Amino acid sequence: MPSGKAMSHIVRLPDGSSEGVWGSYVLRTAFQPIFAFDDRRRLSVCAYEGLLRPFRDALPHRPQDFFLSIPTADRFQVETVSRTLHLLNAGVFLDETAQIFVNFDPSLFGDPKLIDGVLRDMRLVLHEARLDATRVVCEVTEQKSVYESALSDFVSACRRHGFTIAVDDYGAEDSDMERVVALKPDIVKFDARWIRRLMDTGPGRALLAIMVREFRDRGIICIFEGIEEDWQLEVADEAGADMVQGYLLARPELVPGDFGRTTHGTPHADASDRASGRRLPARAAKQDAGRRSFGRRHGG
Repeated sequence: MPSGKAMSHIVRLPDGSSEGVWGSYVLRTAFQPIFAFDDRRRLSVCAYEGLLRPFRDALPHRPQDFFLSIPTADRFQVETVSRTLHLLNAGVFLDETAQIFVNFDPSLFGDPKLIDGVLRDMRLVLHEARLDATRVVCEVTEQKSVYESALSDFVSACRRHGFTIAVDDYGAEDSDMERVVALKPDIVKFDARWIRRLMDTGPGRALLAIMVREFRDRGIICIFEGIEEDWQLEVADEAGADMVQGYLLARPELVPGDFGRTTHGTPHADASDRASGRRLPARAAKQDAGRRSFGRRHGG
């Protein structure tokens, strides 16, 4: 869907926010912060994930139910409208140092020409939103059901356009470390339900630490999703996770909201902290210069 067609489904509101319209639904953006550990065991916001929130007759509907209601033929268009909406709102409401995570379904991008067209259109949206491409993180799910060549082509195209690459939901279903490493992503997000099961046992926690070390030795940043309790945050820190995301830290918030000022009042955070916009956790920054830094690729 060309950016102009996506824009035909978007309405600008007086408060500066943008909403999408799809049939009887109004589509809104919610941003959930992603936090980075620093070397003093505090947390600060370094990024936000754009999440779609559908409403019908002014009542909220579950995103899963909305997407299930979309015919297969329209799924590509709806996802394009969603990303466009998130990027426009990011340009208005997020701190200019924060990264923005947006989701892609790689199964929709089997044609290399389609991939480049979509990414070029996204660059036009970024120009309108006054966002730099280096701030955008393209999230994809590594799935065995998706042809490896198609997923590799998509990741390579994102990289050519200057975007950062994140593999989402690692550990869910049939994800595989070798296939993930072969994609050479900048970031891996560990699946929330999967890591919660591993956190419950000593061997599971040891396995998490091993996997984090394996990824980080390859210059890949690790994010633990679904952090809902203080003890899980402690385990994430002990396992060496670079970043964390979850309801314990901050829930998704609809735009317009007070973004860029979220801190977490646990021993990891100082109530006086403000979002630092730190691109890379200090612990990871101390590693050798050959590693990728968050949102940047050395020698690439």
